[in-house]
Amino acid sequence: MIRKLRSVIPPAAGLSVLLVLSTVLSPVAHAQPAPCFDPNAPTTVEEQRLEDRLTPTGPAVGPELVRLGGFDDDVDRFTAQLCATTSRTAAQQLANGGGTGLWRAAVQRARSAQAWDAYDDRPLYWARLQATKALRQWQPSFALTPVERAGLVDRFDRASRGVTDARFGAGVRRVAVTGFDPFQLSGTSVRRSNPAGAAALQLDGRVVDTPRGRVVFQAAVLPVLWGAFDQGVVERFFGTAAEQAPHAFVTVSQGRPARFDVERWAGRWRGGFWDNNDVGAFGPVPDAAGWPQPAHEFIETTLPVDRLLNAGTAPFPVLFNRSFCEWQPGFPPGEGPVDCREDEPTPGAAAAAGSGGDYLSNESMYRANRLRVGLGATGVAGGHLHTPELRQPVDPAALTDAAFEQERRAIADQVVALVSVT
Repeated sequence: MIRKLRSVIPPAAGLSVLLVLSTVLSPVAHAQPAPCFDPNAPTTVEEQRLEDRLTPTGPAVGPELVRLGGFDDDVDRFTAQLCATTSRTAAQQLANGGGTGLWRAAVQRARSAQAWDAYDDRPLYWARLQATKALRQWQPSFALTPVERAGLVDRFDRASRGVTDARFGAGVRRVAVTGFDPFQLSGTSVRRSNPAGAAALQLDGRVVDTPRGRVVFQAAVLPVLWGAFDQGVVERFFGTAAEQAPHAFVTVSQGRPARFDVERWAGRWRGGFWDNNDVGAFGPVPDAAGWPQPAHEFIETTLPVDRLLNAGTAPFPVLFNRSFCEWQPGFPPGEGPVDCREDEPTPGAAAAAGSGGDYLSNESMYRANRLRVGLGATGVAGGHLHTPELRQPVDPAALTDAAFEQERRAIADQVVALVSVT
């Protein structure tokens, strides 16, 4: 998830500009009516991909992965309960409980030797979208305002990501970790997986004994959506974790081929690349309301870099990426030339990219560590890991193959090994 300086996006000096590059909400065609749902009610671009197929006669990818992952009953149960809901309070409780139940089922599945490809993060992603689509198209027996409906979707979404479920045990080293949803899903790429999300599912609630003591993890899977970041999804998870005296904040995303990177710098800049709703954002990283927001252009990792590089994890090499980019002094941010190098940022210079680029992976590191600094949590280590890029199955019509599954498992297991030494 590394993007730098998308020159195709028109710059805006000193201002964060949200560029809607396609319609986020538009009607879905060919959906089948259900007892309490309006198939013509608008859904998001992400939810519309539930109908995408790899071949004209093959199954829709998202629902098929939900079925293979064993979450079809969970989705059916949620939609049936939704149809039976007769009050706003009950709807809020169902959104919270349904989302939490889906997250916990996904974590349990990730630990099960009997599960179909327990390391597959995609069934959770697509099951979540089936549920949020149902909430958008639900026709309740009582009046529901657009704001109230959006609130229900948000409740379910956050709960189904583990964002509201960060509770550490006592007497151990505590590490808060985030991964990401699959992304770049257009066309046959709809089958994409994200090893960072797979690693988060492996880590949530896990306890690992290390030479430095027992480590317990709380994890969440972040959306690939600028809007959710604006609304504080990163701060919500790490802010809740911060109340429990954690030892480390680690954000994880998919990066370059065949290598792990420990990123040195997070930068306060969005480069414009499209998110999962086909929306782009260009400009400084906005604040998230309700959280400390110190204005730093760059924030340096405080992870134990030498320990990570020398931990002897395998099979991929682990490198320290010192690169960053800044807008040259004398020009408004977003305009003029850019200076990229590997030493130290110029005092007072505006960030153009962190070590991990200018997309949401960089922003997850920036937001988590801006919060850490703002809370005065100087004893908490914080930083970002980029995993190797996960290749897709060789057959363009296949959802999976042995090499794909093996590589995802190897990446996720190495993430677990690395964050265990933070």
